[in-house]
Amino acid sequence: MSTAGPTHRAALRLTFALMLFGFCSISSARVALSLYALDLGATPAKVGLVVATLYVFPLLISWPVGRYADRVGSRWLILAGALCGICAMSIPFFVHDVAAMYAAGTLLGFSFAIYNVLLQNIVGLLSPPEARARNFGNASLIGAASAFSGPLLAGIAADHAGHAAACLYLGLLSVIVSVLVTLRGHLLPTGSRGPGGAAGGLRSALGDRDMLRILATSSLVQLGQDLYQFYIPVYGHGIGLSGSAIGGVLANFAAAAFCVRFLMPRLIARLGEERVLGHSFYLAAAGFLLVPFFENVAALCALSFMFGLGMGCGQPITTMLIFSRSAEGRSGETLGLRQTVNNVLRVSGPASFGLVATAFGLPPVFWLSGLMMAGGGLLTRAKRAAAR
Repeated sequence: MSTAGPTHRAALRLTFALMLFGFCSISSARVALSLYALDLGATPAKVGLVVATLYVFPLLISWPVGRYADRVGSRWLILAGALCGICAMSIPFFVHDVAAMYAAGTLLGFSFAIYNVLLQNIVGLLSPPEARARNFGNASLIGAASAFSGPLLAGIAADHAGHAAACLYLGLLSVIVSVLVTLRGHLLPTGSRGPGGAAGGLRSALGDRDMLRILATSSLVQLGQDLYQFYIPVYGHGIGLSGSAIGGVLANFAAAAFCVRFLMPRLIARLGEERVLGHSFYLAAAGFLLVPFFENVAALCALSFMFGLGMGCGQPITTMLIFSRSAEGRSGETLGLRQTVNNVLRVSGPASFGLVATAFGLPPVFWLSGLMMAGGGLLTRAKRAAAR
């Protein structure tokens, strides 16, 4: 894709704006749909299925979307994702049933797949090697800001407007994305790879042992974040917290991620990418393991902040590693592969752990999640040992 020309900085600013509103629409919808389903009497297993529907389309289309965008560009795909987001958040306003949550989550997943693959890829395409770490770092700060504001908006909207109206109001975030793309989408990079493509596609990526290890750690980072953001609303609802309090607890996770990403370049320079990633897994494991022992909002906010400090560096580090190892003209395809691998676990994880919660209660779910994060730390440690 071509990135040259006087509109380069304007294109990067547009991409960051699309990230802010697009990712905020996803993070707010995830909490809003979960709280709405709980209010309708859904069990943890059913709420887990609601969350899992959000990752059906990302599982199925992330790789093809990235491959297609390498050829034709991203503008109209992003607009289609925004329109799907508008439709998705309109459904629960008109249909007050758990089945509507499934439909909304599935449709919203189309938006999520497009935003997650294409916007991060555009940042990489607009970044020369010397600016890549800075731009990906800025993108990760925007992601943290959207993860902070999304749950907070969802909780406040649910408390003050009701669950159905909250979904409709949160759909306005997707409206903003659609307006931005319609008016300024011509600034985005266009496709340059022909139908035949360059060498180094899916087969090459799957044959790269280092790439497979990066994909494995990337999927654990994403799954850990998703499980935490899913189970905190369920846990908070179970101990009688308000929607605003639950949103505040989740917002502390995002605030910590925002803070630690300011320090990420220094941490990487001092410790190296793999060591920082390993420490982040262990800190996240501690956050999961301790949650069931506390019901006080202040304590849960502190634990959420600790979890955010742990997981805050994971996503930008793995994204940079994967983009750097992508073949020329194949970055969208490779990042799409990353999202496909991530979403294999994201589809099965919430539903499977929801069954555990229904059968044994929530504490074992948090403890199992903590053990899984500790396993990610051990995997990263094995990567460092293999590199020596």
